[in-house]
Amino acid sequence: MRISRLDDVEKFKIENERLFFSAQHEEIKMGLTTDIYFIKTLEVLRYLKREDAYVKAEIFARREGIFCGLPEVLNLLKDVDCKVYSLEEGENFSAKEVVMRIEGRYVDFGIYETPILGILASSSAWATAARRCKEAAGQKPILCFGARHIHPSVAPVMERAAKVGGADGVSCILAAKILGISASGTIPHAAILIVGSTEEVAIAYDKVIPEDSPRIILVDTFKDEAQEALDVAKVLKEKLYGIRLDTPSERGGVTPELVYEVRKRLDLEGFEHVKIFVSGGLDPEKIKILSEAGADAFGVGSYISSASPIDMTMDVKEVDGKPIAKRGRIPGVIENKRLKRVK
Repeated sequence: MRISRLDDVEKFKIENERLFFSAQHEEIKMGLTTDIYFIKTLEVLRYLKREDAYVKAEIFARREGIFCGLPEVLNLLKDVDCKVYSLEEGENFSAKEVVMRIEGRYVDFGIYETPILGILASSSAWATAARRCKEAAGQKPILCFGARHIHPSVAPVMERAAKVGGADGVSCILAAKILGISASGTIPHAAILIVGSTEEVAIAYDKVIPEDSPRIILVDTFKDEAQEALDVAKVLKEKLYGIRLDTPSERGGVTPELVYEVRKRLDLEGFEHVKIFVSGGLDPEKIKILSEAGADAFGVGSYISSASPIDMTMDVKEVDGKPIAKRGRIPGVIENKRLKRVK
């Protein structure tokens, strides 16, 4: 069932004790996350007997980025009689470039404009942020640790988009399941604080975690990072794959000087095989600097999760075969040879 009348909106009731305020899948499909003016539009079109108006609508981006969100859009339009032409996920797009075209009766797909634009705007922004981080890291891996910075209902969407943009892994369990990969991550400071010893936690971690999971230990909880890294390396020896630096901002954060010192001290003690992972407030500029200092991998959180949505706009450009447009726009479809028929 899809809402199509103002009466449908009035009659729809939600549970009194709704657990979460996020939209459920069926509610999105019903059109309940759309703006009310699209329902009012349908009422007007029915009154004027224009339900059969066949339109071509184009979606363009206000700024450049990486295209993402297509599977969700197609799932949203799965039962809608329309044609869809689109860029492929992961492709670059420029400002004002048409990224998608939808053709069909407006009354069949018009109410989905709001969720379609929202899906593409947010997903493309997250993918774009991840791509910038990956470009800064080069061949070194980046992992998305952004789930804790946004509402849990969209955390898997964000981390999936980050993977499309170039992230090598994600920490959110559900996102990893959706992607068909294993979730990435080690342990938080909480585990070490509760036990009271980084070395003891490292030994326990080695004993209880499956062998196919790399031994990467957090080393900035109780001692100087370089010393704690050496202490952990001495107890795990060749089993230690890497150490993670997550020094808080109150102590200056992870700096290139710190990374360089830890690298040198590990090497001097014969632990050249130990990788250095860094996290905490990273962005492309910091990633590049820390990489040059010797960091081997990066956990990126808020830079990806807080990326501003890339504003998307849908314009009706043709009605019943006649080119048309609002003032300021050119009537008729804008050809983009990169668009492919996807529905």
